Amino acid sequence: MSTQDSKASGHKHVAEVKSTDGATLGQLVADASRDLSALVQAELQLAKNELSFSAKAGGIGTALFVVAGFMAAVVLILASIGLALVLDLWLPVSASFFIVAGIYLLVAVVVVLVGISLIKKVKAPTATIATAKEIPSAFKD
Repeated sequence: MSTQDSKASGHKHVAEVKSTDGATLGQLVADASRDLSALVQAELQLAKNELSFSAKAGGIGTALFVVAGFMAAVVLILASIGLALVLDLWLPVSASFFIVAGIYLLVAVVVVLVGISLIKKVKAPTATIATAKEIPSAFKD
């Protein structure tokens, strides 16, 4: 079909459709595609920059927590020795250290029992599972 035939029949070829500023529909689609691609690339770069900063800050924060935890462990050891030496004023040295060890054992048992009771409270997300099972049937309808 020639250009004249299409004009005579009242239909215009897609490439011939012009916008008000002189660009063809094909050019507008190409421009929109290019702009969308640039927008997606810019958003990805922004996300990379934000995540990079967040990952660096998170890594440094985690490292600082590890250092603080190590220091707290050292303090706990030194305080335990100090407590045992204070108890040594009234009891033999070996009894003092066993008493301190017993205190820590008691604390560990309490922590384990609390942890077990909290773990027993964990339940499966039944509502989420039920709605997730409904998703495939929604696509079939």
